[in-house]
Amino acid sequence: MEQKDIDRIIEMAWEDRTPFEAIKFQFGFSEADTIGLMRNNLKRSSFNLWRARVNSGTSQKHAAIRNTKINRFKCSLQKNISMNKISKR
Repeated sequence: MEQKDIDRIIEMAWEDRTPFEAIKFQFGFSEADTIGLMRNNLKRSSFNLWRARVNSGTSQKHAAIRNTKINRFKCSLQKNISMNKISKR
């Protein structure tokens, strides 16, 4: 896997509103695969902060417990993504 894809998965995993299902849809990485990738690519303290955030109860990372009013993978303010970068607003 290319580094830009790994970077994008990490970015998506950090985003509160991006569910694990979106990562699975785009990259084929399950929740367990994403957790493993995060564990291997982040510092221990950063990984612990991320896991605490995902398991905090306020996270929208799991589609099953997600607010039903959220029906998209990205923020409505976000422009098109090209070459792994968000276009200027």
